[in-house]
Amino acid sequence: MSRVANLLRRANTARLATHLLALWKLFKHPDTPRGVKLLAVALIAYAVSPIDLIPDFIPILGLLDELVLLPLGIALVVKLTPRPLWQARLAEAEQGAERLPRLIWGAAFVLTVWLGVVALFAGWLLSWVLKAD
Repeated sequence: MSRVANLLRRANTARLATHLLALWKLFKHPDTPRGVKLLAVALIAYAVSPIDLIPDFIPILGLLDELVLLPLGIALVVKLTPRPLWQARLAEAEQGAERLPRLIWGAAFVLTVWLGVVALFAGWLLSWVLKAD
């Protein structure tokens, strides 16, 4: 990976961590709308999950989740959240030194999605092989 890509990744990771902590605070806040809470916790679960939907070893697609999917999800949460509520949670996240909790069920969800994709592919491959006979 080039030096520029490493620098961009480190800078985005620091800002991403702040936004994820703000999402966690937003999820725990009682005034947050239910749909926003669900989206926020889904993003957090995906971000802290050890399993990516697109594995990082795939050359270009592997970085899409960190570079595109997570920022788009965060932008959607920000758009759906009342502005003062988001600004307050973001300020709390920037001031606090808290860490995100470990979400084991988030990893389980992503693993389930992967297993579903593999099962669909195996079913398609099996039907293709049987049709060729």
